[in-house]
Amino acid sequence: MSDPVTALKNATANGPVTVSETGPHGMLTLRGKLDDAGIAKAIQTATGTAAPEARKMSANGDTSVLWLSPDEAMVICPRADLKSVQEKLTSALGSAHALVADMSDARATFRISGDDAHVREVMARLIPVDMSTFEVGEVRRTRMAQIAAANWMPEAGVVQLVCFRSVAQYAFDLLKDAAASPRVF
Repeated sequence: MSDPVTALKNATANGPVTVSETGPHGMLTLRGKLDDAGIAKAIQTATGTAAPEARKMSANGDTSVLWLSPDEAMVICPRADLKSVQEKLTSALGSAHALVADMSDARATFRISGDDAHVREVMARLIPVDMSTFEVGEVRRTRMAQIAAANWMPEAGVVQLVCFRSVAQYAFDLLKDAAASPRVF
C-alpha cells in the first residue's frame, strides 16, 4: 500500500501571513442527528471529546470534531489513528441511524497563521464571514471565492481550512495571494 500524500505535498507560502497545506490527516464524516444523546456519546467514546455545539469545534489533543450542520460533523485525527477512531465510532454508534465515512483522501487542509488581525483580514477578503466577531473555537462552512470550504479558528492568529482535494491548488493560490497583501485595516 502506498503512503498517503497531500494534494500539494505540504506546500507553504511565507509572507506577512503564512499559508501551509497540512496533513495528511485522518478525516471522517459523521452523518446523523448530532443532538441525539446516543450519537453524542459515540463521539465522546471514539474521540475523547464532547460532541461540538452548533457552529463550534471540540478538541482532545490532536483530534478535533467540527460541527458542520445539524446532521453532520467532521472528525479530524492523526492519520495513524484513523482506523482506530473509525472502528470505535462505528462500534459506539451501534444501531443508531448514522453514517461514518472516511474522507481523508478527498480533502485538503490548510493552516493560515500570523498576527491575529492580519489573519482575520486575509480570511475576510475571501469568505463571507464577519471575521471581526469570529471567535476561537468557531466553525463556518461557507464559500471561499468559487469553492466550498469550512474554516475554524483553533487559536488566536490561526485559521484552519478544509476543502475538496480537487480544488487544493486553487484554494492555495487564493490564500497565498490574499496573505501576501499588506494589511489595509
